Amino acid sequence: MAIKLKSEEELTIMREAGRIVGNTLAQLREMIRPGLNLMAIEQFVRDEYKRAGAKETFLNYAPGGKRPYPSNICVSVNEQLVHGIPTNRELQEGDIVTLDLGATYNGYVGDAAITVPVGKVNPIAEKLLEVTEAALWAGIGAARPGNHLNDVRGAIEDTIKVSGFSIVKGYGGHGVGREMHEEPHVENYRQRYRGPELVPGLVLALEPMVNAGGPDVYEEADGWTVSTKDGSLCCHFEHTIAIRAGGEAQVLTLP
Repeated sequence: MAIKLKSEEELTIMREAGRIVGNTLAQLREMIRPGLNLMAIEQFVRDEYKRAGAKETFLNYAPGGKRPYPSNICVSVNEQLVHGIPTNRELQEGDIVTLDLGATYNGYVGDAAITVPVGKVNPIAEKLLEVTEAALWAGIGAARPGNHLNDVRGAIEDTIKVSGFSIVKGYGGHGVGREMHEEPHVENYRQRYRGPELVPGLVLALEPMVNAGGPDVYEEADGWTVSTKDGSLCCHFEHTIAIRAGGEAQVLTLP
């Protein structure tokens, strides 16, 4: 499948989709506290999207014959890396929770994720959040016209490797547009090939995924939730960005 570059008109719409995602995640960050029921997060997103006139990108998403995803947001706690399905579970002091969210607005998608501490967390969790978010911003910093995709991958990898944490293989970022997942796939570590050149109009979701323990993960019985095999903590941050002529990438999913 070919990479689909976006026009200025399309980028304007995508910035609105991204703003909805960013604003919703910012409000959810403030909600996170011990005792919060995960279904309250689900309900908040439903209400906020109705108010903003956005469509829930994740709800009923069913790639490759998978069972449809049953929620409007992925909520993953502690050893759960991605695609966690909200339940009546209540957050506990010391947990870390990843909120991964997509919004479709006027036919275009915004996609972003944050990992949030629940109350006071241990030093490993603090460092894990710090390193993963830093890796995301390192990747964004390398996303300049004239660079190649491998420059972005390498910037993410270098930030994580010095921490001693593990980079998850088999999951990563992707192109974004009318579909949530478009070409190219963006691994979080260098490849043998440089990858496509970064040119204006290219829109990418960068999303480093980092484990405090080993790199191996598995899919749980619900067909969606991905967790660490060794039960270690894991972390995920994501922004949708657009390559712009002559300078830094534009982050589309900021509040």
